[in-house]
Amino acid sequence: MIKLIVSDLDGTLVEDGGGVLNPEYFSVIRGLKAKGIYFCAASGRHASGIEHLFLPVKDEIFYIGGNGTYVGCRGRELYRTEYKTELTRAMIHDMRAAGMEIIVDSSDCVYTDSQDQRFLAWIQNGYHFRVRQVEDLLELTAPVMKIAGCRMDGIAEAARPVMEKYGGKLKVTLSGNQWLDTMERSVNKGAAVKILQDGLMIRPEETVVFGDQMNDVEMLKQAYYSFAVANARPETKQAARFLADSNENLGPLKIMRLFL
Repeated sequence: MIKLIVSDLDGTLVEDGGGVLNPEYFSVIRGLKAKGIYFCAASGRHASGIEHLFLPVKDEIFYIGGNGTYVGCRGRELYRTEYKTELTRAMIHDMRAAGMEIIVDSSDCVYTDSQDQRFLAWIQNGYHFRVRQVEDLLELTAPVMKIAGCRMDGIAEAARPVMEKYGGKLKVTLSGNQWLDTMERSVNKGAAVKILQDGLMIRPEETVVFGDQMNDVEMLKQAYYSFAVANARPETKQAARFLADSNENLGPLKIMRLFL
């Protein structure tokens, strides 16, 4: 019997880089809950952005934010993992050198010192992050959970030297076409899913997971019913047991309906 459904957002439920959730997801999530099946949204996004996307059912689901740095529900933090303090300044410096716009995840908001108005509009109006602008991220004193770099014209080339330098010290992963996410080495969506499974006493055999990107691979391995959407990266498809239709064709929704 299925007891937990977990899904990535960008590129899986909505278009990569933002997007609006099909309203039918809300009624399906309510129907699943009535049958005793939990739903969890798992994303590289900050929890505030996830909450906005699922506003009609925000108090009825679990959130995994920041690629696994945060687990919560009903606006309450259940678990978080903080960044390696000694690497914070160096990462900000190297992301700047690579021409990235930077956001720093804390528990209740994201911080940025970006002056790029297009980028600021995108994270506020596209992702609906709760954003606080500061003069210099290097002077930030709030707890840091994740540092993300963005290149709106494509991140892959700029990310390579950062990934090579910090790959052995931090969890460094591409998240979509524009984002590079960096977290404490033990952090990933799969570890966060396991925390949720353990807390709810749910086995991998009772879990369904949907994903499309490399940062979804660990959580796909945490469920027997692991689905890559048709538009997923080849590596993600290889990690999944099953294939769903694309996000544009509402692949996860088609599978979720079956459990009603």
